[in-house]
Amino acid sequence: MPTTQKTLMFLAGFLTSLGSVVVICSILGTQAWITSTILFTDDFSNGTIVITYGLFRGTSSQDLSEGLQELDKNFEVLGILSNSSQKSLHLVAILLLILSLVASVLSSVFTFYNSISNPYQTFLGPMGVYTWNGLSASFVFLTMVLFVGNVDSNHLSEKLSQKLYPNAINKRTSHTYGYSFWLILLVILLNIITVVIIIFYQKARYRQKQEQRKPVEYAPRDGILF
Repeated sequence: MPTTQKTLMFLAGFLTSLGSVVVICSILGTQAWITSTILFTDDFSNGTIVITYGLFRGTSSQDLSEGLQELDKNFEVLGILSNSSQKSLHLVAILLLILSLVASVLSSVFTFYNSISNPYQTFLGPMGVYTWNGLSASFVFLTMVLFVGNVDSNHLSEKLSQKLYPNAINKRTSHTYGYSFWLILLVILLNIITVVIIIFYQKARYRQKQEQRKPVEYAPRDGILF
């Protein structure tokens, strides 16, 4: 059975790993990733289009200075993106976030298992926890980079606007990233905290072993022989 110290520290790591699982699920399920405000004009009206969307769903609305305003629209991001570079990068971002979720789940399993057992296999111990948290943080960071690149360099919002309002001519676009996007940083922070907790445990365990060896190392030779 593991010591009380090991149980408590790995349970703390389990809670932070579980927290990252919950946060990633909320990131996947919410659509407040980005709000894009697009200044546009067409033959009959001009104003702004406001598009708010996440990985799967979004909403759009118009704010016109003149002309007939259309009703607000709900849309599926992948549904209105035809085969294009924007859709491909968006799919890769979704896949990376799902992989990050899987890695966080495995980190939760490993930390909980270590809190109730002393696995003999090296990878089932701290090494496995480090690996899964490193992968989770890497995948979620790549998701962040790909999404920003797809929006800023690949003009994802403009592409969605063209599909939703075919007659509108986009003139200028500004972006505001929402809480769903910034929660990615919280996932990375939780991954780091999990790793730090296990590092502290390993250092404490190493010190305990060193202290247990000292009485033997510094004992008189006659006493050891006796």
